[in-house]
Amino acid sequence: MQLPEDTYMHKGQRRKLLDDLRSMGIQSEAVLDAMNRVPRHFFLDSAFSQFAYSNKAFPIAAGQTISQPHTVAKQTELLDARPGDNILEIGTGSGYQCAVLCALGLKVHSIERQKALFDSSGVLLKAMGWKPFLYYGDGYKGKPVFAPFDGIIITCGAPDIPQALLGQLKVGGRMVIPVGDGETQRMWTIERISELEFTKKDHGCAAFVPMLEARARD
Repeated sequence: MQLPEDTYMHKGQRRKLLDDLRSMGIQSEAVLDAMNRVPRHFFLDSAFSQFAYSNKAFPIAAGQTISQPHTVAKQTELLDARPGDNILEIGTGSGYQCAVLCALGLKVHSIERQKALFDSSGVLLKAMGWKPFLYYGDGYKGKPVFAPFDGIIITCGAPDIPQALLGQLKVGGRMVIPVGDGETQRMWTIERISELEFTKKDHGCAAFVPMLEARARD
């Protein structure tokens, strides 16, 4: 695959985006550095590439969207992962969030239910040199064979918190998940403090495409 050019203009736009994200409350310089290393315009249709570094969501294939940079930064910051952590992502989508996680030095397992996105994001991430483990399947089920996970990040709106995913979170691990049935959700972090105990914290409103169950198989 021939990657698009990453010009001085694009790099300057990324630096401006990082300043904007700082002004919006993103504090983790590790997260911002990771986002600086991932050219967002690679993940967009050429019709939207000139707007790649604005804080906007854009449509991608299969009726899905690539999230706003602030949403990606916020979820990644809330995940609070460390290099080498074993991370499960539900909803590979365009691959942008996955690439940011890889740029943080995380061991990423990512599940996508839309075959078109699974195929395209895999090709792009490989061409960029990132090496996540990608799976085509039902995100509700997670990946128990690779559990427990230090962190789980869900990049689509879940009507409730999937119990199978809670069971795959290690003690001391954290899940970041938008929960709600409508067009908007609440962003939650859930920490597993023992085999049977979890704590939960609300981080405000979010807007994601819905998480659908059993649309694809492993």
